Amino acid sequence: MADRPQDRPQRRPSGRPSGRPSDRTGERDGDRPGERPADRVVGRRPATPLVRAGRAVVATASAVVLLGSGVSWFTYHSLTDGLNTSDALGITQRHAPPKLDNSINLLLIGLDSRKDMNGNDLPKQFVEQDLHAGSSDIGGYNTNTLILLHIPANGGKVQAFSIPRDDYVETLNGDGTSQGHHKIKEAYGLAKAAVEPTLKAQGVTGAALEQQSREAGREATLATVQQFLGVRIDHFAEVNLLGFYDIAKVVQPITVCLKHATKDPAMTGQGSGADFHAGYNTLDAAGALSFVRQRHNLTNGDLDRTHRQQAFISSVMYKLKQEGLFNDLGKMQGLFDVVKQDVVLDSQWNVLDFAQQVPNLTGGNVVFNTLPIQGFATRNGESVNLVDAQQIQRIMQRLISVDPSPAAAPSTTAPAPAPASGAQRQSTPVAPAAVDVLNGSGVTGLAAQKQKDLVDAGWTAGRTGNATARAHTVIRYGSGADAAKAAKQVAAKLGVSAVPTASANVAAGHVEVLLGADAGAAGGTSGSSSDSAATGGTTSSIPFQGASVDMGKGIPCVD
Repeated sequence: MADRPQDRPQRRPSGRPSGRPSDRTGERDGDRPGERPADRVVGRRPATPLVRAGRAVVATASAVVLLGSGVSWFTYHSLTDGLNTSDALGITQRHAPPKLDNSINLLLIGLDSRKDMNGNDLPKQFVEQDLHAGSSDIGGYNTNTLILLHIPANGGKVQAFSIPRDDYVETLNGDGTSQGHHKIKEAYGLAKAAVEPTLKAQGVTGAALEQQSREAGREATLATVQQFLGVRIDHFAEVNLLGFYDIAKVVQPITVCLKHATKDPAMTGQGSGADFHAGYNTLDAAGALSFVRQRHNLTNGDLDRTHRQQAFISSVMYKLKQEGLFNDLGKMQGLFDVVKQDVVLDSQWNVLDFAQQVPNLTGGNVVFNTLPIQGFATRNGESVNLVDAQQIQRIMQRLISVDPSPAAAPSTTAPAPAPASGAQRQSTPVAPAAVDVLNGSGVTGLAAQKQKDLVDAGWTAGRTGNATARAHTVIRYGSGADAAKAAKQVAAKLGVSAVPTASANVAAGHVEVLLGADAGAAGGTSGSSSDSAATGGTTSSIPFQGASVDMGKGIPCVD
């Protein structure tokens, strides 16, 4: 295959305005005007060798959104400086859900742009023949890959959630203001296009314009995903098509597996150039890009492409482990020399917080799932995925919101002894409370069952009883310094989407759970299911979109 062009433009952070995104058929991934100005600037921050190592790890994780979570490289402390960083989290975390424990939520962003980080077109031949990415004129800013990695603080299984790119949601600007309803992938480009006129009026041009407007795009993506999932994003990493290609070229060849033969001829503006046979296929960098980008001639179109991305990450991790690349500093250094040119990381990265979770990723203790959709529709002339935002948030709360190692202030005292029996999976919550559970679900014995789940998790048993029949579960809390925090944790534990409210009718220091019919429905709130998922158990009762991909099982075969 062709080498990377020598005349490629120099790269450093960010993009350019572009046209309206089209629907799936003949899609050209451009953007539409957004609505809010911003003035954040991508910058660099001095870092120690240890911090540089950790950031480089996340950089590679991003590229392997695309290429896999190569976080084992944390152990190498001699990496060079020069990674691109972003301050976007400083804006979006002001409006983020509260952080309830020491787990880490890392968002991997795959940006479908045919531009370098200064907004220059990539060479036409490179884009069309090597990347199979259509014309270099299609410089869109859609986030065609969004994967949230939830890394538990207790060393349990890492949960990876893919968000289908065409999910029709309310998109936000970084400051929390609404852009309206759009495909989730469009939040980045809408915000970027909206801020550019203001920046130009201020005299910002060239690479600085690109970098500052891309920062607005990142803020919008983070804010939108946080609201949609109902979880706080602690860190993020962004990579574009060029970054994927560069890293894939270092890692190639990569073996993948397909259930069926498939073709997707490259045509102007569409087509990935895929041409694969059933069974195992060994791919170079260009083939790898075709594999993860194909959406035509697949049974489930874009949704199958999402599963391809998950399978590819698993295949790459399998290769790296089999070949011992994690222990080869020379090869790793070569990879990071490429990564630092093409990946943008958040500037808040704290490698010490991340180090404890590294073995889960490198050991393959990761499971990928695709968040569900409700069906398809046409909105504003485009094909979109219909989604139930409340269902998505219930799933996320059920699986990841309360971690077995809750956040607490630093302490020099010895940790408390582990709880016995069923409570072994979860330490005593930070916010102590007695929990009253009243049954309005119509399911006999459900209050006692739910209270047992909560007691096993470390809360104190209050009273149980019956309540007036109701459709939805709600949580209330009485006075007391810890009651509100405990109520939020109980809601997350039970997968209750309604925000807990204060009530003078609830005893001081108590949390009251009023169970509704949704608590007894299939797939409704379930403490035992939540525990199972959080510790790497079954998630079979959750309506994910398609089968899971388990990174620990080698090279998965997909459609």
